[in-house]
Amino acid sequence: MGVTEAAQIPGQRGEQLLDAAVRYADERHWDVFPGTWLEPVDGTERCSCGDTGCASPGAHPGPGDWANQATGSGSAARRLWSKQPRSSILLPTGRTFDALEVSESAGFLALARLERMELPLGPVTFTPDRRMLFFVLPGASLKAPELIRDLGWMPSAIDLVTRGEGHWVAAPPTRIGGRGAVQWARRPTPANRWLPDAEELISPLAYACGREAAAARVRAR
Repeated sequence: MGVTEAAQIPGQRGEQLLDAAVRYADERHWDVFPGTWLEPVDGTERCSCGDTGCASPGAHPGPGDWANQATGSGSAARRLWSKQPRSSILLPTGRTFDALEVSESAGFLALARLERMELPLGPVTFTPDRRMLFFVLPGASLKAPELIRDLGWMPSAIDLVTRGEGHWVAAPPTRIGGRGAVQWARRPTPANRWLPDAEELISPLAYACGREAAAARVRAR
């Protein structure tokens, strides 16, 4: 029996970043590029960028033209990470996928609702910063604001962010400082190779974000 694609997708812990980056490129055909990494300094870990106040230590693009450095070739990814095996794995959005980003609490609420409704889901990550990112077809960043307005919300009033062309996301098992690693809430599998359109997910996500915004307003009174 052959090895399934699900088995080939990198685990959340213990697997080398190089292997993970190569498999994302080879198995999912996602573009990947190496970001910054964590360096031990005086008993702690700091971002390789040198900024002691770095907001995403070890998990953001380094200097240079990262958009053109990104590659969908597994062999090219292997060469890139061989140069610095501790580099974070970053995926440019706006190419093979966009991402809809919400808070972790809203994300898990929406995820439960999406599964009850048996709506299609792509891969979903959650970060140590308590954010969740839902992978959808490219173009979401252009559609989302109007879709949110059609549901009766002002995009600026709810915490629903879209990441499209010119942006990126950190992929598991990338670590963000001492906060922990990016993990899969829903792992890439053969069943979710074909990503949903933003229109299929925006209603449950906007509803969950709207509930969270309303609760925050009540607490602020």
